[in-house]
Amino acid sequence: MPNQLSESTSPYLLQHKDNPVDWWPWCDEAFAEARRRDVPVLLSVGYAACHWCHVMAHESFEDAGTAELMNESFVNIKVDREERPDIDAVYMTATQAMTGQGGWPMTCFLTPDGEPFHCGTYYPPAPRMGMPSFVQLLRAVVNAWYERGGELREAGGKLVEHLRQQTGPLQETPINDDVLDSAIAKLGEEFDAANGGFGSSPKFPPSMVLEALLRHHERTGSGEAMSIVESTAEAMARGGIYDQLAGGFARYSVDANWIVPHFEKMLYDNALLLRAYAHLARRTGSQLARRVTEQTANFLLDELRTEQGGFASSLDADTDGVEGLTYVWTPAQLVEVLGEQDGAWAAEVFGVTGEGTFEHGSSTLRLLADPADAKRLDKVRTELLRARGQRPQPGRDDKVIASWNGLAITALAEAGVALGRPQWIDAAVDAAELLLAKHMVGDRLRRGSRDGVVGAAAGVLEDYGCVAEALLALHQATAQPRWLGLARQLLDIGLERFGNHDAAGAFYDTADDAEALAARPADPGDNASPSGASALTNALLTASALAGDSSGGRYREAAELALSRAGALIARVPRFAGHWLTAAEAMLAGPVQVAVVGAVDDPARAELLSTAAEGARAGAVVLAGEPDTPDVPLLADRPLVDGRPAAYVCRGYVCDRPVGTVAELREAMQIAVA
Repeated sequence: MPNQLSESTSPYLLQHKDNPVDWWPWCDEAFAEARRRDVPVLLSVGYAACHWCHVMAHESFEDAGTAELMNESFVNIKVDREERPDIDAVYMTATQAMTGQGGWPMTCFLTPDGEPFHCGTYYPPAPRMGMPSFVQLLRAVVNAWYERGGELREAGGKLVEHLRQQTGPLQETPINDDVLDSAIAKLGEEFDAANGGFGSSPKFPPSMVLEALLRHHERTGSGEAMSIVESTAEAMARGGIYDQLAGGFARYSVDANWIVPHFEKMLYDNALLLRAYAHLARRTGSQLARRVTEQTANFLLDELRTEQGGFASSLDADTDGVEGLTYVWTPAQLVEVLGEQDGAWAAEVFGVTGEGTFEHGSSTLRLLADPADAKRLDKVRTELLRARGQRPQPGRDDKVIASWNGLAITALAEAGVALGRPQWIDAAVDAAELLLAKHMVGDRLRRGSRDGVVGAAAGVLEDYGCVAEALLALHQATAQPRWLGLARQLLDIGLERFGNHDAAGAFYDTADDAEALAARPADPGDNASPSGASALTNALLTASALAGDSSGGRYREAAELALSRAGALIARVPRFAGHWLTAAEAMLAGPVQVAVVGAVDDPARAELLSTAAEGARAGAVVLAGEPDTPDVPLLADRPLVDGRPAAYVCRGYVCDRPVGTVAELREAMQIAVA
């Protein structure tokens, strides 16, 4: 019989609906049942594209004997970390405090009041490499609960108090040139000059750090910052972490050389990388960056777009339980699809060897260098992609997450402007309309939806920040005032409901009226995606340059206060403060505002806008529309000049005279970003 997950909107929970485990979703009733039975809660947290989550499910949660023990001794709760990042954050912090590390699947044992007393991650079905089996662990916890229950409850209470202390706000640290220069220097020290990126293995794409380094180069002219960006971007784009046939990046590389990926593809990774590559292509004219931008945008539209116009969360790492099955090749398989000559040529171009770079003699595809025959490469890609389409395909987690869709909307809108692709802007508008139609319930955001049905989980701070930034990107791309108005609504809620009113500039990840957890999470660090606080801060800075009234100053002040709380984080661990660095660069560089006025079909306006988009640097805002548009602050009271389109450039609240030619605009923008 299906357990209590069968009505969920989460694909991850639905993967477990037929387990013999009597799973509960996270709810008050589950904890009430644990209190009634006086048994501990077993909390299992994962996500749909997680390889080891699938492994543990097959080994343990589908096993009748293991399930019987779980059902007899525990109330079992299954949580999708992507749907409930607040729950995940609380118990991940507990897991890291207990074990020194964390990850998914996450396995926590809680008192009926939700206090954790033992935490871990994956447990095998039999003892392995010093780990107990899952069944051994279950029995040990049961024995401890009945023999030392009071001690466990006391330990859980002490840990919760520790967690609450850990979420205190950081001390204020002023942000200035010295702080940012020091952070960039620290990134340079941690940079892997041989392979690109940072650290050794596993190696994750440093998307937000790349964006910050680009902005630092634009603001200061730093050659070192640009060198790190260009070498890392090329190494990733040519490596196995990048899908050389269909575009899109995998979650991370298991090696330091970007050869073998962990094959899951996440929406947030690809949205953030799309933005970074689009900005790199705009700044340098790199054909490789432009190609990756095109292909990654197409990946979002072709493989992650849902019927409702939003973007699905991820593609699985596994296909039919085998990691990488869809994506890897042998030389013989290339010959089978392409014939002898093209197959041998493709093996050389894509680094497919007889020994293999992956498992069982198979290889990931890498583009070691652009071959001279571009048409042949396109033909080979097309044939291999067609053949790959006949293979079993990875599953798709098709829930729509508000914050990740916000990242995708921002990236598509900005890339669409930068590369002149209006269809990407149209897709961004469609996704935003879905969020407004389904995720906005009253004046508040919900976290997720699936098949057009909104979930019950409340939006967290990253949802408000990322969606607000997305709406501001659409305001710039379309000049429609409604996007600015809606963004300001979200920002006002973010400031009112998520702010730490005892520490100006600090934020919690959950609203003041959200469900009370064991501790109220407040993690300022950027990780795989922006933290809620850094997302809101970036949006506040952008809004301050677009609002044009007293609220603009209020948003700027709030952003500066938030950045002062992140100063210590930026200085100590800049790799985990990439989105904060992005905001800090924009704060020191601006605000820079460029308004282009003229009729929409006037070629002179189009030329000015193209020049402004090309020259926009370090978080500048650019907007084009009809002259004297009263409900668009950047266009209000800005007429044509001598009856012709004009551009207005302002920096630091001081404006130059309007200009009417491309040459004059280039000069004005160079002055504006000097």
